[in-house]
Amino acid sequence: MEIPVLYRIKEECCGCTACYAICPKSAIYMEQDEEGFEYPHIKEDICICCHMCVQVCPIKRIANDR
Repeated sequence: MEIPVLYRIKEECCGCTACYAICPKSAIYMEQDEEGFEYPHIKEDICICCHMCVQVCPIKRIANDR
């Protein structure tokens, strides 16, 4: 199975923590960048590739509605 891609560039993430909150295995953690904004990262050794994080993402939902 393939590890989900939460974002490729920072503009693809609003930092809402929806992916972090929905992960059934707590495989996502938030990490602060140099400007103080938090972005999600996946612990690949824990991730079960359920892709719930991608499904709940408001940015990806907007992109898919276009």
